[in-house]
Amino acid sequence: MSRNIQSRRQALRAARARRRMVSRTITIIVVILVVAVIVWSVIVAQKQAQTGAAQTPTETVQVVIPTLQIPTAGGPTPELVSTKQYSAAPPFLIDVTRQYTATVKMAKGGEFVIQLYPDKSPITVNSFVFLARQGYFDGVTFHRVLEGFMAQGGDPTGSGAGSPGYQFVNELNDLAFDKAGVVAMANAGPGTNGSQFFITFGPVGLAESSYTIFGQVTSGMNVVNSITRRDPQQNPDFTGDVIESITITEQ
Repeated sequence: MSRNIQSRRQALRAARARRRMVSRTITIIVVILVVAVIVWSVIVAQKQAQTGAAQTPTETVQVVIPTLQIPTAGGPTPELVSTKQYSAAPPFLIDVTRQYTATVKMAKGGEFVIQLYPDKSPITVNSFVFLARQGYFDGVTFHRVLEGFMAQGGDPTGSGAGSPGYQFVNELNDLAFDKAGVVAMANAGPGTNGSQFFITFGPVGLAESSYTIFGQVTSGMNVVNSITRRDPQQNPDFTGDVIESITITEQ
């Protein structure tokens, strides 16, 4: 009897030892699996990050400026069909390799000088030079002059609706409305440029793609700033300041 009891006790102890061994083994296996899963997750995450970085290019926004197209020189001078109205746009007469300035003399006194950009806006400068040499701007007013914005002139009717009888396209370039004295064409939309132009009093938030910049005031900005403010929408009972003459110098 005593031997049987001892045998059973030994068997129980052996069974408990086996269970503990199995439990420890299972625990070790579980720990190893957990560690393996963590390591695998880290490796996969790093590879995905590297792959994502390699597949995502850096985006660069670029403003594409069309290749400058110089019109063919020469052609007949358009006829003056009525008061300051021409039968067609002028032929291309300027030399884009030369320097052009426009000296604007005001009837009330004072003058300012505009450096023109024939290399950046050849069609626009050609038209402006043609009209100035024809005396087109003589006696024309700055009919729309808004404080903190710009002074607009070049309309022989003084109404904001006048033109020289022809229109021409916008010219996109790398110039910007980022300072005072920028000279650009006024228009009623793309391809409606004529004789009206404006001069900024400072940096303005205009889209360069909508207006052709063709010059910069290089001296006499104080004269520009002194042009009488006039808002046509307020029905003013006076005319704007008058341009006595614009003289073109070619060098």
